[in-house]
Amino acid sequence: MAKPKPLSSTRLRAVMPPEKIAYADSREIPQSAAIKPPQPRALMGLEMGLAISDPGYNVYVAGDPNLGRTYMVRQFLEPRAAKMDRPTDLVYVYNFQDPDRPRIMRLPAGGGKTFKKALDAAITDIRREIPERLEQDSFARKSETLLRSFQDRREEMVREMEKRASAKGFELEVDEQGGMSLYPLVEGKVVSEIDFDKLDVGLRTKLKKSGDTLLAEMTKSLRQLTREERDYREDRRKLERSVVDAVLDVHLKPLADGYEDSDDVSGYLKALRADILDNMDQFLPADSAPVSGMQALFDGGSQVDFFVRYTVNRFVDNCDCSGAPIIFENHPTVANLLGSIERESEMGALYTDFTLIKAGALHRANGGFLVLRMEDLLQEPQAWDGLLRALRAGVSKIEDAQEREAMRTKGIEPKPVPLSVKVILIGTDDIYETLYAVDDRFPKLFKLKAHMQDTVPRSASSIKGYLGVLARIIRDADLAPFDSTALAALVDHASRMAEDQKKLSLQLPLVRELMIEASALARIEKREVVSSDIFERAARNRDFRANYYEEEFLGEYDRQLIKVATTGDAVGRANGLAVTAYGGYEFGLPHQISCTVGVGHGGILDLEREAELGGPIHTKGMMILKSYLTGLFAQDKPLVLTGSLCFEQSYVEVEGDSASGAELASLLSALSGAPINHAYAFTGAVSQSGAIMAVGGVTRKIEGFFQVCKRRGLTGKQGVIVPKDNVVHLMLGTEVVEAVKAGMFHIYPVETIEQAMEILTGLPAGKRRPSGKFPTGTLYRRVDDRLAELAELAAKNQCDE
Repeated sequence: MAKPKPLSSTRLRAVMPPEKIAYADSREIPQSAAIKPPQPRALMGLEMGLAISDPGYNVYVAGDPNLGRTYMVRQFLEPRAAKMDRPTDLVYVYNFQDPDRPRIMRLPAGGGKTFKKALDAAITDIRREIPERLEQDSFARKSETLLRSFQDRREEMVREMEKRASAKGFELEVDEQGGMSLYPLVEGKVVSEIDFDKLDVGLRTKLKKSGDTLLAEMTKSLRQLTREERDYREDRRKLERSVVDAVLDVHLKPLADGYEDSDDVSGYLKALRADILDNMDQFLPADSAPVSGMQALFDGGSQVDFFVRYTVNRFVDNCDCSGAPIIFENHPTVANLLGSIERESEMGALYTDFTLIKAGALHRANGGFLVLRMEDLLQEPQAWDGLLRALRAGVSKIEDAQEREAMRTKGIEPKPVPLSVKVILIGTDDIYETLYAVDDRFPKLFKLKAHMQDTVPRSASSIKGYLGVLARIIRDADLAPFDSTALAALVDHASRMAEDQKKLSLQLPLVRELMIEASALARIEKREVVSSDIFERAARNRDFRANYYEEEFLGEYDRQLIKVATTGDAVGRANGLAVTAYGGYEFGLPHQISCTVGVGHGGILDLEREAELGGPIHTKGMMILKSYLTGLFAQDKPLVLTGSLCFEQSYVEVEGDSASGAELASLLSALSGAPINHAYAFTGAVSQSGAIMAVGGVTRKIEGFFQVCKRRGLTGKQGVIVPKDNVVHLMLGTEVVEAVKAGMFHIYPVETIEQAMEILTGLPAGKRRPSGKFPTGTLYRRVDDRLAELAELAAKNQCDE
């Protein structure tokens, strides 16, 4: 196989020529150029969610952060919600039949505000007018007539009773409360109790007997007197009721006529009218002693609080909506999401009523859309459970917070709210998979997954749409215009973010941040338009603010505190590459991989694994490496050796198999004795057949090794060996591209470990001949001979023992 040639500078990155941008600057890009977001799966999931009204077809928008998930959902919902009907208002009112269970009523959108205003005005007028009418002369005359009639009848009955008592020899006294006393008369004089005891026994007996008979007769008359008084009070009550009834006709009947088509409202107003008539005393002029605050609480409220029952709690008010509501709840606690029943304190006692029932986001979104972020919602397990229960039942039961406490006080139980809401959850795919596996309610209630993708192909149509999105960001954020060179640089930056020459990253929030900084830099420099040089400086400034740790590491390389050679060669040592991340900043660094081999039966030890610093994927890479040796060199002899592989000066966990190619290179070098050229670094995963496979972060890895070489002085012979499959992922910075173009740095794409070893050692790998031997002078011949020698030495030592 021919030795690979280094890549030309034109293959190291995708470049968007500014002349291919059809606009001089972003101001010329029409708003129509921003085509719909390139998220076909997400948009299909949302479309299906709107089209299906059956319960359970709620939507989970799955995607990584910084994809503009919330923005996309908002942009999708707003135009569609605006065309939908406004949902009805929901109001809670007093339940006159069962005060502990407030009633809920539906009213047309905006009707809750109108109804409450009209009812409050009617009750205010009723409270004012009833006392006024009861104080009018006409009512006073009628009341006086009733009273005189009763008093005349009472006086006549009392005189009759007194006459009958006198005829029997007794004197009768009747007090105002209806109490009756009889006193005997002896010789025309009233006998006191003391004098009565002094009378003759026979006379006393006679008087007592006559008194008892008379008292029995008088009791019948007294009962008649009580009935007369009761009749008077009833007549008086009827008179007052007729006045109140007339007032209610004036103020409640017009209100009731406006809601004849609503059985709920009509029934409520009838019950309200009956309750006012049953509690007329509350509307009469206050002429009784005031009730104490504590007694008022035991009686169901203070004198003023009594009238709260005649008001309306506008639980959900859609008067300001234009279409279906879209509620983004950013703090989904139990109360904020599911509603609550608040309590107030009076005289040290807690109380509640239907006016203290508060709606949650779930209720405000009823008839529309509720959008929640899973990262926020999972911080509130009770809110999450309550949401699932409500969606499963189709109604939301508003619970008193004290129901979750050990001690409960008397509360209320509002009627549950029927739900007709589409819930949209926004979260990562990992959260989706976890919920799908551990909560059987989740897949039943969120049947639609709207999956967002990270990238879009870099095609002419997608670039056009991407430019439209950039123009919209510039307009919305009021940024300085971007000229064609800056727009072209933004397209290339999107490919660098995607780490792919043929794709554009859709992490638009991160792009927006950089655009804001570029615009600010242009204004600092008093430039009216953002050009590519300003944009690139903004990107460099952003990196500079975040690359402190990278500079610290590079300083360690400069001082040779981290031992990585960029010139010379050595046996059993290769330069590998790794990517490190601090916060949102990633950078590549080289590291030395070393291998030792000798006589023995211990095999190749992975020191990272032995020190518990190697992850399972790295361990698998080591096993593949051993399998490669077995398949290639153990056909005619056993592999008998001892040795070790390790990452020098590495004190953190190593994970991934991207270093397995460099590990195999150091092992083959140690076995063959052929030195590895340290002017090269090598990254790539190796298969059991020796193929070099693609790895991640290849751009950052190359740039990391380039920086170390540059700081030590480029020789023109340094470079990086990468998997051929990774060539399309290269989006190298201008500095590296210029160095390659000048012949001062080289990047070699390889497909097999044999190609890599030829570059690293300068020796051809060799191919096994039909005789079973590799050609003389090849790398694999030297490895094969050394393995045979180690096997013989091991066998000899065993015989000597």
